[in-house]
Amino acid sequence: MHAIQYVLVTLAFFAALGVFIRFRRGGMRIRHLGMWWLLWSGVAVVALLPETTSLVASWLGVTRGADTALYFAMVLAFYLLFRTFGKIEDLDRQLTRVVRANALERLEHQLEEERKSTPS
Repeated sequence: MHAIQYVLVTLAFFAALGVFIRFRRGGMRIRHLGMWWLLWSGVAVVALLPETTSLVASWLGVTRGADTALYFAMVLAFYLLFRTFGKIEDLDRQLTRVVRANALERLEHQLEEERKSTPS
C-alpha cells in the first residue's frame, strides 16, 4: 500500500466518523448521513482499489480513471455549491420575514405606549 492510500483511507474514516457524530447530536438528517457515508465509503474504496476508477471510466467512455474521479468530484462540488446558495437564499428570505415582523411588532408596541401616555 502507498502512503496516499493510507492518507485517503484515514481521511475517509475520520470524515465518516465526524458525519456520524454530527448525526447523533441531531445536526443531520438520516438521508444526509447516508449520502455522506456513501461518499466517504467511495473515497475509501477508490483509495484501496484504484483500478475501480478505470473500470468506471471504460464503462463511461473516458480514457483514464483519474479523469473520471475528477469529473465526479467537480460535479459533486458544483452540486453542493448550488444547494448551499439555495439554502443561503432561503435563510435570507426567512431572516427578512422575521426582521419585518419584529419591526412591525415594535412599532405597534411604541404606538400603544404613546396612546397610553397622551392624555385624552
